[in-house]
Amino acid sequence: MVPTLLLLAGCGQAQEAVQNAASSAASGVANAAADQVKSQICALLKDGLVSASDKAALTGLVAGADTAGVPSEITAPLKEIAQAGDEVPSESVKQLQKACAAG
Repeated sequence: MVPTLLLLAGCGQAQEAVQNAASSAASGVANAAADQVKSQICALLKDGLVSASDKAALTGLVAGADTAGVPSEITAPLKEIAQAGDEVPSESVKQLQKACAAG
């Protein structure tokens, strides 16, 4: 009876270890995706100017940024830029640049 209990306890610990490893791997993939989207956004703003093609690219990154879990410091001004007409809000660009510089 005692060996069976030890075996069951060992299985429970192994299952927990597998679950923790899977969770950690999923978290790592999510963080990598968020970092990738953020780097794409920040690269477009590197020169401080947002051309029409930059705006189109930024608009295309909105959904990916939300899905990837990019922080709101990035997604909020990104959405403002995407929703703006021909005039890109300079304050939103400044906010994005600040968030990009912060890391």
